[in-house]
Amino acid sequence: MSATSPQPLARRRSWLSPARLLLLTTLALLASSGVAAREVTDMAGRVVAVPEQVTRPFGAAPPLTALLLAIDPSLVSALNMPFTPGSEAFLPPALHGLPVVGSAMGHGRQVNPEVLLKLQPDVALAWQNAFSDLDPAGIEAPFRKAGIPVVYVKLDTLADWPPAFEFVGRLVGREARGKELADYIRRALARVEGAVAGIPEAERVRVYYAESPDGLATDCHTSFHSEPIALAGGYNVYRCQPRSMVGQERVGMEQVVLWDPQVVIAQDPLFIDNASVDERWEGLSAFRHQRVLDVPRRPLNWLDRPPSFMRALGIQWLAAALYPDRLALDLPAETRTFYRLFFGLELSDAQLAELLGRAGG
Repeated sequence: MSATSPQPLARRRSWLSPARLLLLTTLALLASSGVAAREVTDMAGRVVAVPEQVTRPFGAAPPLTALLLAIDPSLVSALNMPFTPGSEAFLPPALHGLPVVGSAMGHGRQVNPEVLLKLQPDVALAWQNAFSDLDPAGIEAPFRKAGIPVVYVKLDTLADWPPAFEFVGRLVGREARGKELADYIRRALARVEGAVAGIPEAERVRVYYAESPDGLATDCHTSFHSEPIALAGGYNVYRCQPRSMVGQERVGMEQVVLWDPQVVIAQDPLFIDNASVDERWEGLSAFRHQRVLDVPRRPLNWLDRPPSFMRALGIQWLAAALYPDRLALDLPAETRTFYRLFFGLELSDAQLAELLGRAGG
């Protein structure tokens, strides 16, 4: 074999897994650009090369952008989707006017490499979601094309948010802040679990989750979209396995009447007004007993769409509404505490009244 034969090099390359080869390539690219690099193990167990100092992370899905917002609003350079109209007063001024560039979720507006190059993120945070049937290669493709390392963050359930806050806090140099937010969520989960634990299934409040203006889109009891209902001790009347990650499955009014839920949760702001002029809804137990809960949704929905850290407050509100004899909650005080911690916002009386409105708390 001659000294110039390529075979030994080919054999050495064959020993490298695709993941290891990508890691070495990323390290080389960072080094060639003069950026100090380090290796981190993400929440999917992958070893990823990232800059020593991560200053411009990009949240590749709404929950990840929400997470960055809570840790430090200055870390958010673009949005996946617009905030709920009227949310401006609940957000730091730096977020006003940010571009809406989409996400990497397989549905909705998709971010493209050209936009990423303009944003110049140094890391992309991708949503590791066990409920998704998306090909990871498809999620990562636009970032690989733009030369941006991808770090997965696990956010299947609300219980995943504390370790996610801690992980991302370390990644972006905000470790103490990440732990502070994680600790609140752990306390909220423990508080609610302690209040509703031990309620037999037959005695749990029957809940219907109305997610569309007509109220006839909902989610299975096993869907991650409806997780807050289960955490708060409710019995979701729609018992099934989800057909897709997107959810919002259609049901018939006849079926809702047969379920006759004790509580209806209104995810869409138009639903309550629409239902108030429809005698079919007015005949339900929830409407007769005025147990229709309008989910607070500024600047982010307290329960879902997107699923976020807001659920830590949302499950307390919901558990107290379902079981006031089990969880005594000063909702105005807890809301002020939450918004102060997660948004750095001292709520005015007018803002508090606007938030709680028809929340039923």
